[in-house]
Amino acid sequence: MRKKSDLPTKICATCGRPFTWRKKWAQAWAEVRYCSDRCRGARNRKIGKKI
Repeated sequence: MRKKSDLPTKICATCGRPFTWRKKWAQAWAEVRYCSDRCRGARNRKIGKKI
């Protein structure tokens, strides 16, 4: 068992907050860019407004 503080972290591409590794992301951790579905959706809406 690892401590939560020992887990890898990344910075969210939308909100800029750090988030930690989750078990459900174990297979695709290299591709994870957003901390939540809300941030992922907000990023798509921002891009859509620019065009």
